[in-house]
Amino acid sequence: MATQILILPGLGNSGDKHWQTFWHKKFENSIRLVQDNWDEPIREEWIERLNEEVVKLKSPTILVAHSLAVSLVLHWAKTNNNPNIIGALLVAPADVDSPQHTPDVIRNFAPMPLYKLPFPSIVVASENDPYASFERKQYFAKNWGSDFVNVGQQGHINSDSDLKYWEEGQLILQQLIDKVK
Repeated sequence: MATQILILPGLGNSGDKHWQTFWHKKFENSIRLVQDNWDEPIREEWIERLNEEVVKLKSPTILVAHSLAVSLVLHWAKTNNNPNIIGALLVAPADVDSPQHTPDVIRNFAPMPLYKLPFPSIVVASENDPYASFERKQYFAKNWGSDFVNVGQQGHINSDSDLKYWEEGQLILQQLIDKVK
């Protein structure tokens, strides 16, 4: 069975110019999670929606999370388990614990869970991300048991980064797929 990907956008959803949107259009094996409230997220509601989607999965799936959705994955995996989730690509985690890096509207996702994930994962980090320090993202990766990839100066790795299909990210995703096969 082919590996599918479940795309998990962060705060505000991922707009038309975001790499997650490009990936969803490109990959026929992708599903995109849709939340009811993108701008005032409530952790419990986001976890419930993710779990509703995960229980429908019929084949091995990799979570592809961006920003706030990275903490969503950590909160979800702490209390939920599904054998179809075989890995996670965790891109540009927002530091939900840091008032200087993130808006108050996501504070209910704090504290950031710090434990080893039950499946392989890769944290992808930019050196100049305004939503978390580079060192903090390295700290997260270490605690989560994740591999760590530095993509240089890519900002928040979002629409503003103008990555379109983000080929480098696709190569990182492929490394994760190869690892879990």
